[in-house]
Amino acid sequence: MIELVQIPEGPGLDDYAASMHLTDAVTKLREAARSAAPKLAGRTVWMVNSTAKGGGVAEMLPRMVGLLNEIGVRTRWAVIGTDRTPFFDLTKRLHNLIHGAGKPELRPGDRQLFDEVGATLASEMKPHLAPNDILVIHDPQPACMGALLKRELGLPTVWRCHIGLDQDLPQTRAAWGFLAPYLEAYDHAIFTAPEYIPPVHADRASIIHPGLDPFTLKNRELSIPELMNILYSAALVSPPKEPPAESFCAVAERLQPDGSFQPATTPESFGVLERPIIMEVSRWDGLKGWVPLLDGFVAIKRDLEKYAAAGDAKHRRTLRLMRLVMAGPDPAAVADDPEAMEVLGQLVSRYRGLDPAIQRDIVLLSLPMKSIPENAMMVAALQKCSTVVVQNSIQEGFGLTATEPMWKGTPTLVSSACGLRQQVRPGEHGLMIQNPEDPADVANTLNQLLADPPRRAAMARNAQRRVRDEFLVFTQLRRYLDVLSNVV
Repeated sequence: MIELVQIPEGPGLDDYAASMHLTDAVTKLREAARSAAPKLAGRTVWMVNSTAKGGGVAEMLPRMVGLLNEIGVRTRWAVIGTDRTPFFDLTKRLHNLIHGAGKPELRPGDRQLFDEVGATLASEMKPHLAPNDILVIHDPQPACMGALLKRELGLPTVWRCHIGLDQDLPQTRAAWGFLAPYLEAYDHAIFTAPEYIPPVHADRASIIHPGLDPFTLKNRELSIPELMNILYSAALVSPPKEPPAESFCAVAERLQPDGSFQPATTPESFGVLERPIIMEVSRWDGLKGWVPLLDGFVAIKRDLEKYAAAGDAKHRRTLRLMRLVMAGPDPAAVADDPEAMEVLGQLVSRYRGLDPAIQRDIVLLSLPMKSIPENAMMVAALQKCSTVVVQNSIQEGFGLTATEPMWKGTPTLVSSACGLRQQVRPGEHGLMIQNPEDPADVANTLNQLLADPPRRAAMARNAQRRVRDEFLVFTQLRRYLDVLSNVV
């Protein structure tokens, strides 16, 4: 099935340009549009992916589509779906293989399934297309559909891959070998890092880093009253005597010792405003490094005096009071990620096996997806309130969940995954965990960051400037205009 996504009205370029921090970036985008828009006149650019909510791609597309239309490039967004559940199991396995995880083999019948779903989607998408339209297909899920439409209609086509690995492994060779017959049909491809480009697109690829919209609910600056209202409305802190006039349609839920999920203030607030908070927020994906992060945090708590020796009495107090917050979307709401419930289940099991004294310092949050704006505000508030935001990915295509706290000026600790290396220079914009699968490395690097508050604050300021210069939506769109102009 094909769903056409309506883009909500958002800020225009004049609104962005009114911010002195963004004026130059908007000016450069407008200059690029004056050259590119006439070349794309009379065409519609179709952005096609597999979900309208959950994950970085779904978060980036609304503002990208809105701003492309504003600068004169007609653009629409379509989302694919299917009632054949094994299809998303297959694409998740491909996702993992591209990241070097899983058995380096595909199952009998996988290609037939991929082809059959792709053919159905192509027939459903075809009536929406005009002869001169441009297809931009995001990631493996719609890859067959785009290839079929290219071969049948001859449309200009671009494959935008948001994932990758900087290693040549049996797993990656299996994935790229499976996808190669489809990717050969595309005129051009876009990757996030040069290391990700497979042989099939070695001579037909560009590099574009993802970019943040600085005015979204997740990324805009929050006043103190706004921040507090979000925390109250989401049940992330206990409400005051006079609760907010309007509550969210669903609240954040917190794992309880018995394995159930209850509102996050049960049995009491977890201290997001009072305690040092170490947080990771991501999808429930095994490649996000959840378990080593949990184990590294537990190691510090179990051997507090050893780690406290790295600092002074204030540092010892920070380690004693700090809490780990692991937050992700309600897994039932992310249709294209069938592993989410399994990964969350592993964390629940590990949590329940901990000593109750350590359990109290670990907060596992399920953030509702009934309202995408409310979910975004919850993430924004948690990132802003955190002492350190961690992204401990085993593999990471880019990592907007690192870019976001960098933009907010929150100190950031990342792994050495290739996508995160594109953003953070260790010691300048944050610290880097060299081996994200080693809990001792996680614990030592986190402890190092916590032991030096002045350096931590300086790196956070540097990181904010880096996002402004390199990783906002305006730079991303300028590079898209170059690709689209060339492909036609």
